Amino acid sequence: MEITPLVWGITIAVTIAFFVYEFFAHVRKPHEPSIGESARWSALYIGLALIFGVVIGLIPGWGWVYSGEYFAGYLTEKALSIDNLFVFLIVMTGFAVPKKYQQKVLMIGIVIALIMRGAFIAVGAALIENFSWIFYVFGALLLFLAYRQAFAHGESDPANGKFMQFVRRILPVSDEYNGDKLTVKKAGKRFVTPMLLVIIAIGFVDLIFAVDSIPAIYGLTNEAYIVFTANAFALMGLRQLYFLIGGLLERLVYLAQGLAVILAFIGVKLVLHAMHVNELPFINGGEPMLWVPEIPIWFSLLFIAATIVVATVASLAKTRRDRDRELDAGAPTSTPSPAETKEHR
Repeated sequence: MEITPLVWGITIAVTIAFFVYEFFAHVRKPHEPSIGESARWSALYIGLALIFGVVIGLIPGWGWVYSGEYFAGYLTEKALSIDNLFVFLIVMTGFAVPKKYQQKVLMIGIVIALIMRGAFIAVGAALIENFSWIFYVFGALLLFLAYRQAFAHGESDPANGKFMQFVRRILPVSDEYNGDKLTVKKAGKRFVTPMLLVIIAIGFVDLIFAVDSIPAIYGLTNEAYIVFTANAFALMGLRQLYFLIGGLLERLVYLAQGLAVILAFIGVKLVLHAMHVNELPFINGGEPMLWVPEIPIWFSLLFIAATIVVATVASLAKTRRDRDRELDAGAPTSTPSPAETKEHR
């Protein structure tokens, strides 16, 4: 797949244009978007992502193999982005961000995520180009992350974690929001508002999620262009999706387990590929293990899609059963808080 500097330039320029338009058209004036607005824009961005995948398949020299890699990568990154969105919800709940300012926080968080992932994409491409053994490292990392995703509860409230406690110690923080401003002056002294703390927390979360995201998609394709576009499309429309799915996000109680299965699957795929292109002298005498099977992209695409569907259906079925039990017991029904749902996951 040959990507010219012109194609890269156009792609990056269009991506930036989308986010600039998003800011000036929707985010600049604080408001809580309606369900209709969120639904229309979510559908638009998902539609554009699907059309782009088809275009990849139709362009001579690219083809449907790369199109399959893109779709597998897009599905994986979208699922990981939704998990990222769940943590955004926990952060904003922890900081009690007013509804009308949440759009701005989400927009900044998504832009930071794209920048972080862009840097990781460049580093990953350079490593893959020069060191074939990096596939072993990426595979082992994904298997570890899969285990952590499935079994480790992690920090239930990033807003009050050790990193944010450290930030509060070194920055003078105001107790109250001052609109959507990041700093405020009181009695001649400059303070940062909780809004800035929210953005710092989300930036830290984005850094951690980039460690999951980039090795995962490099397990599906070696093409940096596909990695970048799949990430860009996965992040586009994420702000609207946050407001669209609302309470549904808290009902995806098995999302973490579904993502763990996907990460483990890609980790195994990476290890098998590493064995197939092996150059390490202490493994098989430095010779490739050509007898090792490689998982085809069509199977990866079907497996990832099926896992997402199963995790979603199982999550909704469980929350419905739990609600029915509460009704039968005569207890008032309640939606679990973000922290409680994250702890379950």
